[in-house]
Amino acid sequence: MRNSDRLPPRELPKRRSGRHRNPLSFDNWFGTPALIMAVPGTAERAKDADGESIGARMADLVRAYRPEVTIRYGHTEGDEETLTDALRGLTEGEERPLQGVVVPLVTAPHTCVSAAVERAVADSGADVRITEGLGPHPMLAEVLHLRLAEAGSVRADRMRLISVVARNTTMADGVVVGGVGGEGAVGAAGVTAVLLAARLGLTVLPADLDDEAALERVIGQLRDGGSQRPVIAPSALGPELPWEHLEALAERLGARLGDPLGADSLLGKIAALRYAEILNSLGVEQPPTAEELPAPVGSRHRPDS
Repeated sequence: MRNSDRLPPRELPKRRSGRHRNPLSFDNWFGTPALIMAVPGTAERAKDADGESIGARMADLVRAYRPEVTIRYGHTEGDEETLTDALRGLTEGEERPLQGVVVPLVTAPHTCVSAAVERAVADSGADVRITEGLGPHPMLAEVLHLRLAEAGSVRADRMRLISVVARNTTMADGVVVGGVGGEGAVGAAGVTAVLLAARLGLTVLPADLDDEAALERVIGQLRDGGSQRPVIAPSALGPELPWEHLEALAERLGARLGDPLGADSLLGKIAALRYAEILNSLGVEQPPTAEELPAPVGSRHRPDS
């Protein structure tokens, strides 16, 4: 016999289909715009230590977050695999309110890269929107932490065993987060430096890698604070860095030079989020209203009889 006092079985709301199924997915009716990554520098410079293209690797990483999107990349300098080539064919069309979204692969406002991207868009006549760079963003501090840990400069564990004292002579006791690209890049490096300091428990200061005197001054600040093993951590993917000059400068200042960020899955995630921000700003995807949400179920929400 059924117990009338027993609560009815709980029914979970059905999973919403359509646009609100995933906050980062969009309907096919919209004609999902292409995602074009603007890689700084030339195709030759934009290669990692293994000789692989950073643009190609980033495209694969972003595709994991946006499998429904056509992903392209092009370089802001040189004559091979240019950004202008990547933008061809994205002219205005009636079936789509927007043909593409350009994501610059820089971690902060970069004067030269921004000018090159705008010039390529103008030359191609592409119907696209340009996003902000990948930073400042909290995940940048995590990527920097990973690069420093891979080099043995800091602890990989950010919560346990945290200490302001280096455990051996190979670990850094001060970090400089280097920005490149202008005044805006230094400001973004300052944000990342604060987040990285919270992760490491070390003194972390920002510096302009384009300004030799400024970098020397920041290294001096660390040494005045007792740092004996400072490390310069470039907050950049790599192609936009004057690498040979930085290596010579770091050696002269008695500081180690960390690896650039390179292609990373977290950077790919940021690029996917930048893409989504543009589409959301156009009103393509709106959050569900109260009327669109599933009605609550259960004994507390039974309709009045």
